[in-house]
Parts: sequence; C-alpha cells; structure tokens
Amino acid sequence: MNNIRNFCIIAHIDHGKSTIADRLLEYTNTIQITEGQMLDDMDLEKERGITIKSHAIQMEYERDGQKYILNLIDTPGHVDFSYEVSRSIAACEGALLVVDATQGVQAQTISNLYMAIDHDLEIIPVINKIDMPAAMPDEVEDEIIELIGCDRSDILRASGRTGEGVQEILDAVVDRIPHPVGDPEAPLQALIFDSVFNSFRGIIAYYKILNGSIKKGDKVKFFNTGMEYDADEIGVLKMDMMPRNEMTTGEVGYIISGIKDAKEVKVGDTITHVDAPCDKAIAGFQEVKPMVFAGVYPIDPADYENLRASLEKLQLNDASLTFMPESSVALGFGFRCGFLGLLHMEIVQERLDREFDMDVITTVPNVSYMVYDKQGGAKEVHNPSGLPDPTFIDHIEEPYIKATIITDANYIGPIMKLCLDKRGELVNQEYVSGNRVELHFMIPLGEIVIDFYDKLKSISKGYASFDYHVDCFRLSRLAKLDILLNGEPVDALSTLTHYDNAVTFGRRMCEKLKELIPRQQFDIAIQAAIGGKIVARETIKCVRKDVTAKCYGGDVSRKRKLLEKQKKGKKRMKQIGNVEVPQKAFLAVLKLD
Repeated sequence: MNNIRNFCIIAHIDHGKSTIADRLLEYTNTIQITEGQMLDDMDLEKERGITIKSHAIQMEYERDGQKYILNLIDTPGHVDFSYEVSRSIAACEGALLVVDATQGVQAQTISNLYMAIDHDLEIIPVINKIDMPAAMPDEVEDEIIELIGCDRSDILRASGRTGEGVQEILDAVVDRIPHPVGDPEAPLQALIFDSVFNSFRGIIAYYKILNGSIKKGDKVKFFNTGMEYDADEIGVLKMDMMPRNEMTTGEVGYIISGIKDAKEVKVGDTITHVDAPCDKAIAGFQEVKPMVFAGVYPIDPADYENLRASLEKLQLNDASLTFMPESSVALGFGFRCGFLGLLHMEIVQERLDREFDMDVITTVPNVSYMVYDKQGGAKEVHNPSGLPDPTFIDHIEEPYIKATIITDANYIGPIMKLCLDKRGELVNQEYVSGNRVELHFMIPLGEIVIDFYDKLKSISKGYASFDYHVDCFRLSRLAKLDILLNGEPVDALSTLTHYDNAVTFGRRMCEKLKELIPRQQFDIAIQAAIGGKIVARETIKCVRKDVTAKCYGGDVSRKRKLLEKQKKGKKRMKQIGNVEVPQKAFLAVLKLD
C-alpha cells in the first residue's frame, strides 16, 4: 500500500489536462501514443476537443529500484460536467492542479480546487504550456501563490506538448501525495465512483477500496441497494481491463458481476462482503442538481421503450442525467429530462443518436411552476402545454433561487446588470479576499435556464463561478406564449415567460423560425399568440414555379388564367399540407441572442 498513489488532474476547460495525462502515460510506458488524446475515447470528445467523462488508468513508475503504482483519473474541465469531477476527487488522495501559462487561473480552476480542498487532497500546482510564445509563467505563479498560499518552489513548470517537466511531475506525485490509508484486515469497504455499460458483460462498476480486500468469486453486496452479486471478474484499469485474482486496500479497479439492470448501480454506493459486511456506508458525494429540464421525444412513437432503455444505459455512463415519463399533444409519449446545462443537453442528445441510434426531438427547456385556480386548488406544472385555460387561473407562482456568484471585482458591473435584466434582486455582496467578491442574488429559476450561464461566463471572461439552490415560490405575472404554424399550435415550442418580455420574445421566435423552417409549396404563417391575441407574425413565402414563362406576348388574360389556376392549387395544398418542424428549430429558441 505504501507504493500506491491515487491522484486526479483538475483544471479549467482547455488548460491541457488530457495532453499532460497522455505524456505521463507515454513516459511510464503504459501506452504508445499513436494519435492525439488517447484517454478521450468517445468520438464526440475527439471532435470537440473536450473531456466529457472522467477516465481512470493505472501506470507503473520505477524510481531508485522501487516500483510505484500510480492510479490517474483525468477529469472534464467544463462546468456542465463538474459532477464527474466531484466523483473523481472522492476516489483520490491528491490532485494535479493544472493552470495554463497563457491564461492564468480561471473559474473552474477555483471551483475544482475548492472541491479538492474540501476532500483534504494534497494539491500539486502545475503550470502547463510554458513552451507557448504567449506564456507568462511568473505572473501565473503569483496568481497560484495568492490562490493556495504555497511556496514558489512547490510549483512545477511543464509542457504537455513537448513533454518538458513530465518526470518532475511524476517525482512530485510519488514524494508529495500521501499513500492511501486503510485497514487491509477490516471488512471490505469500496466506494463506487463510476460505472459504464458494456453490451456483452453488463454493467461494470469502478471502485476504490478504502478498507479490506476482495477476491475473484467473492459474494458481495451493494450497501444502499442491498443487492447481492458474485464478483465474476475483478481487476485494474490499464488501457484495457486487466483481470486480477485479488485487490487490496488503496487500489482502484473494476468489478463485473453480470448486472443487467441500470437501477441497481448507484454511483457513490459502497461495496462490501455478504458474510462480513461493514457497519456503515462511506459518506458519498453530494446529489446532483439538474439546472435545465426539457422534454425528449422519439421521432417514431414506436421507439418509446427503446428510448427508455437507451436513457437508462446512458444514465450509467452519466449519473447526472435524470428523467421521468411525460406526454405531449404534438409529440406523443416521451420523457422529461433534467440536465446540468445546455452543453450537457446537447451532448446527451448527440450520444443518444450515436451510441443508441435514437432519433429524438428535444423541446424548449424550462422549470416547474405552481398554478392556483379560482377554486383555490393548486397543481404543479412542468410543461407549458399542461397549463389550464387562462380564464380558470387565479395566479401562478414560480420558483426563485438563491444564487451565489464569486467573481473578480473588475466584473461586478456587467454581472449586476445581467442579473437585474433577468429580474434578479441583489441580496448582499461581500469581499472574500484580495480582489474577489461574493454576490448573493434572488433570481427566478426560469430566467437562468436558457442562456444565463453562457452569458455569465463570457462577460466575466470565465472568472465567475456560480452556485444556487431553490429557495421559495413567489407570485409572478407569467404569460403562456404559443407558437402557431398555419393556425395550428405546436405545443413543443410553447413557453411560459414573464408578461413584460412576452411580446419581444414572441417576435424574435417568429423571426428565428422563419429562417429555419424550409420553404414549402404553400405560404406558411408563423404566429406568436398570448391566449387568443396574436402578438407577432412572419410569413414564409411559398416556392413558386414561373407558370407564365411560356406566354410571350398575347392577351394579359392568358397570364391571369394560369396564375389563378396556380393559386387554386396552392390553396388546396395549404388545406391538406402539414409543416415539418426541423430539430434545429427546437434548439434555436435557446440561441435567440
């Protein structure tokens, strides 16, 4: 156990975590790097150049005749996947804090660092990309010293691209990060920090053993679900899975026990023996909070059950996804899903398409409201289409959140303006340290759903970190905005919005849909309506054939006759034709700005 080191790499998005991870693997001869980013194995990760899922891998490093086993977990940097980071941190004793020498300390650097400090991890600061012409290693060193209060000599300089400083990182991991502590003789306690689905082997759980040991063929049980299994195969994670006969305290590995049902594996659960169980489960990490809710519907209604199975399998690979069944007039049966943000929603949709071959339509994201009728009854509405007729509604209450924003003092002005534009109220502000300010706002949850996060990041150059919890429901003047195509309402596009914003929002939606819906053989009227009142309209002109082209000269009545004939045909077509709304149109609502 003294020669085991468990550590993860944390950083802001694009600061070079995965590149450094690859260099470490190459230096320890774990793998030969054949193409960029060996740990990011999803096509989506390679295309977008981002890490979506944490990746665990074991390396062997020899120094002074001693052999060390290093378990590395590479984590995502984007804020939408911070749940992955919190799970990885729970399985480690130390962390490499990577900071880009050209950009300095940024928001996710800070929030991931706080997460690591809460778990008492040993932090090793690393400045990456020092080979870049724009690198400012000295200024970045000052920032890191101010942030974590370390000595200048503790900070390592490296370059993921050239491989400079990699040996120093490995030596620092061995020297500075403590080895795991635990009792190999105690009852088995292993923390599940991740799980993946394999269509041949069932569900594979990744764990870290805190106490005790596990042998192949043992009878084990999962503490929270109480389910019992045989450990068919256990082993360690290299580039592929390497089976072992026994795993002991401090090791990180996987277990295959033929689990078929997705609900039986909970990330954060504890594995123990059936015969000599441990007395209590390991304190897991916090439950995940979805920020955005949207309906996900199969394009073909017969695929409903397949979609359910696909979402369950996807939930194994991504524990932050939540879903429950719902139905819609226009789209039939589907699921109401909770996501951590818009990027997360986009990625889930893309993965459903690529990994499970599911074509889905996603509706406009929103939150849940309390609707009170004139008889004094109340009901919770998750979906604008579930709203009763306006004549029966007495009042609507919407959820308000208590938001905490930590930012650099230079960005207070724009951030205040953003929150006030979103109908927020400033509760208080206080200076945390040096130049950093903590702002507390009360904001309607519905206002932060769509693009608040992206705007906050861009106006603060990525420096602001944002956290929230739902506080209360408050009375609000809300209007249901319907979108009509040729007089038919499309319930998947209807939204609940504040009365003051409804008309401008409706107008912008009509303009956007005009660009995105393809032209047909007949005119399409796009209208935005609040109740029975139309507040905006755009018309998509029909595609026309020039029927008068063959009339060169002659009486004008010949041309008129042909045009009248065409007009009748268009009118008939409009009565029987229906308009297909492309998937892009449902997503366009999110990017109206």
